[in-house]
Amino acid sequence: MPIRVTLDRVMAEKKVKSKDLAAGIGITEANLSLLKQGKVKGIRFETLEALCLQLGCTPGDLLQVVEDEA
Repeated sequence: MPIRVTLDRVMAEKKVKSKDLAAGIGITEANLSLLKQGKVKGIRFETLEALCLQLGCTPGDLLQVVEDEA
């Protein structure tokens, strides 16, 4: 089952800019962009926690399990 990253949707709902979020959690805008696009193989719990604190959400708001359509 693939995992879909919904960070961009949450950021849009909360009206948070990438630049501000990256600075707030201590990562580069480039790494945040890769995360938003789902082009990473993993995420540190520390980073996930920082995202949730900054955005006022839970990990389940940022990550979604996608059922296989087979």
